[in-house]
Amino acid sequence: MTNCIGVFIKMTDQLLFKFPSKQIYLKEDFYVSPSNQEAYDFVNIWPKWFKRIVNIFGPSGSGKTHLTSIFKNKTSTMLIQSDELNDKVFLKFKIKEALIIENLKQSVSENILFSLWNAALQDNKYILITSEKPINSFKYKIPDLKSRVDSAEFIGIKLPSDDLISVILAKNFSDKQIKVEKKHIDYIIKRIDRSYEKISQFISTLDKYSLKKGTPFGLKLIKEVLKMI
Repeated sequence: MTNCIGVFIKMTDQLLFKFPSKQIYLKEDFYVSPSNQEAYDFVNIWPKWFKRIVNIFGPSGSGKTHLTSIFKNKTSTMLIQSDELNDKVFLKFKIKEALIIENLKQSVSENILFSLWNAALQDNKYILITSEKPINSFKYKIPDLKSRVDSAEFIGIKLPSDDLISVILAKNFSDKQIKVEKKHIDYIIKRIDRSYEKISQFISTLDKYSLKKGTPFGLKLIKEVLKMI
């Protein structure tokens, strides 16, 4: 398994995973897999983008924030959440080369988004937008905004591969100081749905259930939690 997440793995009877406990998004810690290869490569070829407005979309937990963090370190960038879009953004955007809008939602102000879009094109700036669904699937009331959105670059993050699920599980177990055997990782991968949401739900449920029951980590606990999600 090719590992780009900066993990030290000791292969003995158990797998010992060491990860930083805090949420730190470093380029060398990003695990590249077939599901996210296109998005990772595109972020890293900046500024040789074919289009100035890019939408990277994918499910929650699929690594979009990690990718925007990598991009943020490449240039003078302003990062905001979708619900932070307001008139004050324009002044700050003027002195930046790029704008990152994370988790864009249908409820966004169309007038502000349209104006920011035009400003980026006029001043040769860049906008990187992340969302769960492609933003050209949103329903827009402003026809010109719809045509602008349709002209953007769209890159989707696909369902996770086995290798990526393994890394996600390993990282979360390590964050909780749990030593996990390889057979446990393999058992979970064969039985869990291929979705970032289900993986996150499994980890969260396992953590809460084990604390509540005082059950030691092992195959029995894994089986019980898999039945619960």
